[in-house]
Amino acid sequence: MATESKDDTSRPVDLSSAARPNRIEQVPILLKDITESVNSLTKGTDEDRKDVLVKCRALVQAVQTPRETMVDHCWGQMGAIAAVGFGVDSGLWVLMAQNGDKTQKVVDLAMSLGVDARLLSRLMRHLGAMGLLVEVGEDEYRPTNYTRCLSLPQIGHGYLGLTACTGAGTLKFHEFSRKRGWVNPLDPKDTSLMYAYGTNKHIFNWVQDSGYGTHLNDYLGGYGVGRPLWMDPAVYPVKERLINDANPSPDAPFLVDIGGNVGHDLARFHSRYPDAPGKLILQDLPMMIRQIKDLDPAIVRMEYDFHNEQPIKGRVVPLSSFSLPQFHFNPILLIISIGARAYYIHSTLHNWSDDVCETILTRVKEAMKPGYSRLLINEFVVPQIGAHWETTGLDMLMLTLFSSEQRTNKAWYDLVERRVGLKIVKIWSSGKGVESVIECELA
Repeated sequence: MATESKDDTSRPVDLSSAARPNRIEQVPILLKDITESVNSLTKGTDEDRKDVLVKCRALVQAVQTPRETMVDHCWGQMGAIAAVGFGVDSGLWVLMAQNGDKTQKVVDLAMSLGVDARLLSRLMRHLGAMGLLVEVGEDEYRPTNYTRCLSLPQIGHGYLGLTACTGAGTLKFHEFSRKRGWVNPLDPKDTSLMYAYGTNKHIFNWVQDSGYGTHLNDYLGGYGVGRPLWMDPAVYPVKERLINDANPSPDAPFLVDIGGNVGHDLARFHSRYPDAPGKLILQDLPMMIRQIKDLDPAIVRMEYDFHNEQPIKGRVVPLSSFSLPQFHFNPILLIISIGARAYYIHSTLHNWSDDVCETILTRVKEAMKPGYSRLLINEFVVPQIGAHWETTGLDMLMLTLFSSEQRTNKAWYDLVERRVGLKIVKIWSSGKGVESVIECELA
């Protein structure tokens, strides 16, 4: 067992503090706030529910001792991630969901899965202790809504495609930072993930080559579950801002999703606005486009690297290619500019430094039609104070896996207006812990 070092007496914090609650004086206040919030929760909004969740988290942390918080992180949460990932990969959660809500025995589950019963017992015991499974008796459990949802690829596969093959980048970040002089990392070619795994591959190539590409895509497909989407009228008025006054031609580019993965966002948009005019165009790297298995044929698939010239851009077209008999002048001399109504970029710019983002956005700027095209950036706008934990949590992923960041309001204006020369028309807020819509036009 470790003992106290000789210089412990010179430290500003006594070791006994680690055995005292973190903020015991806050408990009565938090209990009162939680009680009042819960009483009105059934009639409240999702924002009210999020506030209750934050307060409940604060209550747990107030009652915990520093040692318990540390052990929760290092033992409890790490162990839970290991056990959950095992369950996803082995098919445990799918099997339990198929069995229904009845009590299920470890020995029966292990036999069906072909796994070691003793191993499964240890893993499920920990998940029961963490409150993620309902322990009924010795080696007997009932599923919870959480474990049932782990059978869904959009939820369960996040533990493999997002965490299992990238986690070392987070765990080794302190070491990566120390060896680089404790500076804020900005180089997309030098990330903590690359350092931890000894690779020069960007995260998406790394995940794909590690065999978890489909898992990551599944996770991204469920990214917005239970959260307002950018095209919801309460977030961004699509009809008023985009559909009205759009080019009615069925061949005109309407919405271009740049870096849109396998088309999750455009599929949702097409479902909600099936009569939107023109073409919906999905753009991403060939390795992403080729992974598409099920996408409405109305969505055009285009292989494209957003560092290069945008192919959907304003261009000159001879009027002779149109049928307009009412014009009586030389049709060969008349030209018409055609550009997309909107260029949409969702959760992509946060993967890159300002220098790279400047190039990406400049490509869009060059393609936009004056007075017609809009750029919609669907990203977090981090408040200076009071940021939601989902926002800061994703910022930590960007930091450790991409050497990039979630941007503040000030940072977005600096990037979009000062560096690129576009104008931010308005930032449409979606609520706490949800991406905003940053609407831009040519200045």
